[in-house]
Amino acid sequence: MAMTSGTAVSGRRGLEPAAALFHSLSDTTRLAIVQRLAHGEARVVDLTEQLGLAQSTVSAHLACLRDCRLVVGRPEGRQVFYALARPELWDLLVAAETLLDATGSAVALCPVYGAGGAGADDE
Repeated sequence: MAMTSGTAVSGRRGLEPAAALFHSLSDTTRLAIVQRLAHGEARVVDLTEQLGLAQSTVSAHLACLRDCRLVVGRPEGRQVFYALARPELWDLLVAAETLLDATGSAVALCPVYGAGGAGADDE
């Protein structure tokens, strides 16, 4: 990814991986799952109870996060325990929260990406 390298980026070329990463985290359910997994492993049943969501919803979001290699599953018998694949993911979210605090959460008021905007979740 060319976001922080010393090389200048020509237009949008090279930014696709970063855009895909942020898109994978652009859902409140996936963020809630990541937040929960930052505190330790969890099974689908644990996540459904804690988040108040259907098993199919949690499983679909975990599949997305797993496909993006942001979470990993550790089978144990008939259960799978999910965890963050990399601690840097939590560091990224902490940095995002710091940025939101610094900007007064202005992005939440953005007519495009804020609550109710075109980029808002459907759930």
